[in-house]
Amino acid sequence: MIGWTSLWINGRTLVSPEINRRRALVVLGKIDEILAWEQAKEHERDERFVELGEYLCEVRAGQYWRMENLKSFDEFLEKRFPESRRKAYYLMAIHEHLTRIPKRQLREVGWSKATELIKVARREGAEFDCATWLHKAKELPKEDFKRAVESHLTGKETEPWEIIYFKLYKSQLPVVERALETAALMLGSDKSRGYCLEMICADFLAGAALETGRPE
Repeated sequence: MIGWTSLWINGRTLVSPEINRRRALVVLGKIDEILAWEQAKEHERDERFVELGEYLCEVRAGQYWRMENLKSFDEFLEKRFPESRRKAYYLMAIHEHLTRIPKRQLREVGWSKATELIKVARREGAEFDCATWLHKAKELPKEDFKRAVESHLTGKETEPWEIIYFKLYKSQLPVVERALETAALMLGSDKSRGYCLEMICADFLAGAALETGRPE
């Protein structure tokens, strides 16, 4: 029994599998074909990322990298993805973790949204509601979908933000600082200065509406 179990680690065999040379050549050729095609048509790469991830998983499982006299799968990835191996691992994760989503629909949502779907699928495992999340991926713009995933994983609401710059004279600073400090005392010290400024502006607008008789 010990002899058998020693051949495995983390669910993968330690014994080099017998390589199907014909299949290995086909798969390695497909990977090179897709990568070359990506370089020529970078803006259309989303269409073939699912296929590429599937082939990469097969290369790792079948150890096809041995066909090129390489020492490891990582060396194979270094050769094919010189800029970043992270992309390759993302592609493989899409193939491994999003198995319940049809490939055609994965292609429709695109590479960047699929990487966000992986985060939810990993967290929820068998409880992953792929239909709901696939619908969100299709309907929401990329940044909105990314925020929805972040909110779901962290439990915190997120929304778009930006930094606003405007000039204040030194004589104006004491008034602005005092107003922000007073608002923080009233609203709570945990509130951001941006939120305090928003409430000051809202109070001003409410007063102006009462004076003009325009409740809006």
